[in-house]
Amino acid sequence: MISVNSVTVSFGGYDLFDNVSFLVNPKDRIGLAGKNGAGKSTMLKLLSGLQNPTKGEISKPNDYRIGYLPQDMIHQHGRTVFEETATAFEEIQKLESRLNVVSHELETRTDYESDAYMNLITELTDINTRMDIIGASNREEEIEKILKGLGFERTDFHRQTAEFSGGWRMRIELAKILLQKPDILLLDEPTNHLDIESIQWLEETMQTFAGSVMLISHDRQFLDNVTTRTIEISNNKIYDYKTNYSRYLVLRQERKEQQENAAKNQQKVIDQTEALIDKYRAKASKAAFAQSLIKKLDRMDIVEVDEGDTSAMAFRFPPPALSGKIVVTVEDAGKVYGNKRIFKGANFILAKGEKIALVGRNGEGKSTMMKMIAQQVDFEGTVQLGHNVMMGYFAQDQAERLDPNKTVFETIDELAVGDVRKQVRAMLGSFLFGGEDIDKKVRVLSGGERGRLALCKLLLQPYNLLVLDEPTNHLDIRSKEVLKKAILAYEGTAIIVSHDRDFLADLTEKMYEFRNGEVKEHLGGIVEFMEKLKMYRLTEMNTKSPFAKAKVEIKEEKPKIDTRNDERAKELKQIASQIAKSEKEIERLEMEIKIVDDKLADSSQYQTVVNDKEAFAKYEALKKALETEMQNWETLQGKLEG
Repeated sequence: MISVNSVTVSFGGYDLFDNVSFLVNPKDRIGLAGKNGAGKSTMLKLLSGLQNPTKGEISKPNDYRIGYLPQDMIHQHGRTVFEETATAFEEIQKLESRLNVVSHELETRTDYESDAYMNLITELTDINTRMDIIGASNREEEIEKILKGLGFERTDFHRQTAEFSGGWRMRIELAKILLQKPDILLLDEPTNHLDIESIQWLEETMQTFAGSVMLISHDRQFLDNVTTRTIEISNNKIYDYKTNYSRYLVLRQERKEQQENAAKNQQKVIDQTEALIDKYRAKASKAAFAQSLIKKLDRMDIVEVDEGDTSAMAFRFPPPALSGKIVVTVEDAGKVYGNKRIFKGANFILAKGEKIALVGRNGEGKSTMMKMIAQQVDFEGTVQLGHNVMMGYFAQDQAERLDPNKTVFETIDELAVGDVRKQVRAMLGSFLFGGEDIDKKVRVLSGGERGRLALCKLLLQPYNLLVLDEPTNHLDIRSKEVLKKAILAYEGTAIIVSHDRDFLADLTEKMYEFRNGEVKEHLGGIVEFMEKLKMYRLTEMNTKSPFAKAKVEIKEEKPKIDTRNDERAKELKQIASQIAKSEKEIERLEMEIKIVDDKLADSSQYQTVVNDKEAFAKYEALKKALETEMQNWETLQGKLEG
């Protein structure tokens, strides 16, 4: 448990926090809320011990372990992904080193009755107990499980960390923190750079995590699925809500309305009291009464109304220019980088007015397809724009591509032509760049400000095709909602890549999934896709059996039967026969399961299978039977090898 007691944090005479207090209880799931600059990241630094309060104290048990993931970090190089992740087990390594020392002393000493010898035995027991708790015996399995959940493939494990982008190196740091099994996780924007599958995996991990969690995120659905408590930082104070983010928004609005009503009622009392003071101040007989009223006003605690951050983007995409009915045609398209094939055989046609999403794990080719449509890379097959198509392309790194030496105004003004140039200041104002902000250099802008400026460039032309690759990167929740409304109201055609499920919900009519080098169409929105994805993950775990590999190992390491002992030879022969039968049964079960898996993977048959309770129950029974038969096979194989 962490206790924050009367904490004040000041910067240059300004109080970021003023006398705030709260408790972090075991197994709490807390989301920090508040406008940019309110102090959310500072609060995590205080709790992690990286920053000290100006006043007050933060207390925690001496053996309390904290796992802190900042937004920006310095990454270590010179190791492989697996080796770097394994550094999380520093405690195990120290325990193993001490275990060797203690074991050696117990083997060499002969003072069996002494207190020192008994202390060594006690220490040996404590070390073994602690190593069992933190999973010393299966560390490699734990590393593989965490890395795969975060999107790494086995082929990545032995690559140098320097070969990966900053987002992937952040995943390695997150893996290390999770493997350390701290008492509390402090996570500052953990979903940045994660794909949809990794975000879903992280949600499930957070829900079963044994310790406490406090996090900052601009992913609304992630907050709702993980947190059960929301601490809002506003006006140097904190407001504690025992609920998730969406419910907190409702309660916060109710609280603000109550404050406004209380402030109005109080102001009426103040106005009436001041009127009485003015009336009786000059009368000698009423002077004492007037003075008592003045003292009453001085003692009154003025009701404060929280000044929430009400600033928000307000824009619409300009009416699109007319285009042909077919906007994009993709036929047998593919892409190869060097010796690595990203995907092949992509086929789809995008009609006028359609809005689609490209989804899938990082590195599967979504951004590559966007670049192919924008004609920015070479490719196989055909990717062709239709008649009179004017494309507005927002690249994934669009915000980073801005010229850091130009001002906000110059960035937009140099691209504006005709009458649009007269509207540049108004356009920038709709993206929250007003007053002196338009004269700021791009290099001093925050990530969110750069993202808004990059989006503003899409309003300079009447594009009838928007190709948006991760447009929500660095945007806060309110800005995402404004962008989503603008796309919904947009009359043109849109292709969107995003890992934000709340942003994609009800935004697109169909999706194209990039997985294992192929591109597959999914009708419906992100909710239906995530249901299919969850089912796919479950079936993938059952169908990816180690059986085929084990079968090869049997042939390569076939035990020699001792024919000189008839009884022994007969027993081994029976076991070998049972193994052969078990192998056939496993093959049969896997074949039947695969038939159902194929139906589940087919969007036209998915609902039919799921709604057929009897068929689905049989499917579950097949999977259990396969698991049982695999255990039987392993037992028989153990007997044979023994």
